[in-house]
Amino acid sequence: MLLLKTLLRSRHHGPSIHLRSMARSTRCRLGLGMALVVLGFAPVRAKDWNFPRGDAAASGATETSLPENLAVAWEFEADEAIETTPVVSGQRVFVADVMGTVYALARQDGKELWRKSYDTGFLAAPVVANDQLVIGDIDGNVYALAAEDGSERWKQATEGEISGAAAIYGENVLVASQDGKLYCFRADSGEPVWTYQADDQIRCAPTVAGDRTFLGGCDAKLHVIDLNTGKAVGDTLPLAGPTGSTPAIQGDVAVVPVMDGSVFAFNWKNKQQVWRYEDLERAQEYRSSAAIRGDLAVVSSQRKQIDAIDLKTGKRIWRHTLRRRADASPVIAGDDVWVPATDGRLVRLSLKDGTEKWVYEIRGGFIAGVAVTDDELFVADDNGVVRCFRGP
Repeated sequence: MLLLKTLLRSRHHGPSIHLRSMARSTRCRLGLGMALVVLGFAPVRAKDWNFPRGDAAASGATETSLPENLAVAWEFEADEAIETTPVVSGQRVFVADVMGTVYALARQDGKELWRKSYDTGFLAAPVVANDQLVIGDIDGNVYALAAEDGSERWKQATEGEISGAAAIYGENVLVASQDGKLYCFRADSGEPVWTYQADDQIRCAPTVAGDRTFLGGCDAKLHVIDLNTGKAVGDTLPLAGPTGSTPAIQGDVAVVPVMDGSVFAFNWKNKQQVWRYEDLERAQEYRSSAAIRGDLAVVSSQRKQIDAIDLKTGKRIWRHTLRRRADASPVIAGDDVWVPATDGRLVRLSLKDGTEKWVYEIRGGFIAGVAVTDDELFVADDNGVVRCFRGP
């Protein structure tokens, strides 16, 4: 573990690809910053941001635009780099660093409330539901902690690294692992309920819609699973390449980017492909998840491109080129798109046409996405600094 921690420290300013995975399957090497879920379809009005992608459908979207003039309200510096999205619940903000520490911060001023340290690392974000935080680590362990004081309520183990956040469905917790399995545990006790087996690693978070959960796999398939039984619902849907992106859902449509440069849209109810988007001028590569709101899906590629795609036709509406790539998944907040990039620029774009509206720059880089509430934005960087932005 000491060697592993040394390796993790050495890559704080590099691509978000866990070194342990390099000795495993090379077919699915994906950036992190994945998504999570709890019930509901419509974009949220984000009083809280309990999950890394904001809602049950992993839409990465909220209806509310943030104030025009944002300023840093507070900063908190963790002991190590943070490569996961903060989550916000009630009066607390939760983050986890790459060296195994979970932090609870006061939402108002950023003061540390508690911390819980493990001899591991966290590349998956925490989630919060019913006053309980759930998080998985690089060794395949799943922890449930009391949100109030960080005391451990239960612990379970999988057989592979956990790269994506957990999901909450009713009384159960869903956790996907690089051992190729989706685990369902009781939220109150950690007792196993069922296990679903895919054909290869799973590096995304499960998405929930109705009584179904969705997984994009390194086996180049979109899996649709019955949440009550843990069994596949019909055949898997072909993705033409491996993915670690969490499916984003709006209504009947699920959008999944893949590493090989395609973005797929499926009608998940009738299990038909609606469209497939590709850049015909230059092949793209996708390692993050889409954000969906209204008629648009917004994706970020490893070639520095932010593309807005018509959700009905699959045609590109606009493109914005970053100075450097963004490993983080974009977030739509009202009329804006928020993209934290690896060069340390937090960029605010117009959802209408992709024009740049505002930029905040740091020394260092951003690996994971933002959390957005009605009037706040939270983001963490690879120097371990958590920032809260508010309007005047």
